[in-house]
Amino acid sequence: MVNWINKSLPAIGYTLRESIVGLGVATRIFLSILRVSSGLWRRPRLITDQIHFIGNYSLVIIGVSGLFVGFVLGLQGYYTLNKYGSEQALGLLVSLSLVRELGPVVTALLFAGRAGTSLTAEIGLMKAGEQLLAMEMMAVDPLQRVVAPRFWAGVVAMPMLAALFSALGIFGGYLVGVKLIGVDEGAFWSQMQGGVDVLLDVANGVLKSIVFGIAVTFVAVWQGYETKATPEGVARATTRTVVIASLAVLALDFLLTALMFN
Repeated sequence: MVNWINKSLPAIGYTLRESIVGLGVATRIFLSILRVSSGLWRRPRLITDQIHFIGNYSLVIIGVSGLFVGFVLGLQGYYTLNKYGSEQALGLLVSLSLVRELGPVVTALLFAGRAGTSLTAEIGLMKAGEQLLAMEMMAVDPLQRVVAPRFWAGVVAMPMLAALFSALGIFGGYLVGVKLIGVDEGAFWSQMQGGVDVLLDVANGVLKSIVFGIAVTFVAVWQGYETKATPEGVARATTRTVVIASLAVLALDFLLTALMFN
C-alpha cells in the first residue's frame, strides 16, 4: 500500500501541475483573443465568412436532430400526460423542454462534434503546415487573422442554431401530438402561448446558447492553436475538443439552470 502511494503521488502531482499550466495557457489565449478582437470589426468579412462556414454546414444535422427530438418529446410527453388527463398541456411540455434545456444543450453538443472538430482540425493543420509561423514572419498576428474570427463566428452562430433546433422541435411535437395522435390543436398552441414566458424561458435559453457558444468555440480554437504540429497531435486535439467541450457544456448547463430557475 505504501509503495502504491509513493508511486501514485508523483503522477497525481504531475497531472495537477499540467492541468494548472493548461488552464493558465487557456486563460492567456482567451484574453489575447479579446484584446485583438477590436480590430476585427473593421473587416467584418472575416467573421461573416466563418459564420457561413460554421453555421450553414451545421444546418442539416441541427435541423434533422431538432425535428426528431420533437417527435420523441411529442410521443413521450403524450404518454406521460395522458395518465393524468393533461394531454392538452403537451404543447407547453414540448416548448419548455426545448427552449429551456434541450435546445441549447443538444445544439451545443452537436456543434462541438460537427463545427468544433472542424475548427480544431483546420487551425491544427495550418499550424502543422507552418502557415501560422509564416504569418508571424510577415508581421500578421495569427490570433487576429485566424483564431479570433472563428471564435466570434461560433459565438454568433450558436444562438441561431439553437433557435432553429427549438423551432423544428416544437414543429415535430406538433406533428406527432396534433396530426398523428389527435391532441386538440387550439389547446396545444394556447397552452404553449400562455405558459412560456419570454424573459424567464426564451431569454434564458438564448443566454445559455451564447454561453455554450463561447465555451465550445473557445475550446475548439484553443485546442487547434496549441496542438502539436504533427498528424497525431491534430488527431488528439480534435478528440480533446469533443470531450472537453461536451463536459463544459453539461457543467455550465447545471450551473446556469441552478442560477436561472432557482
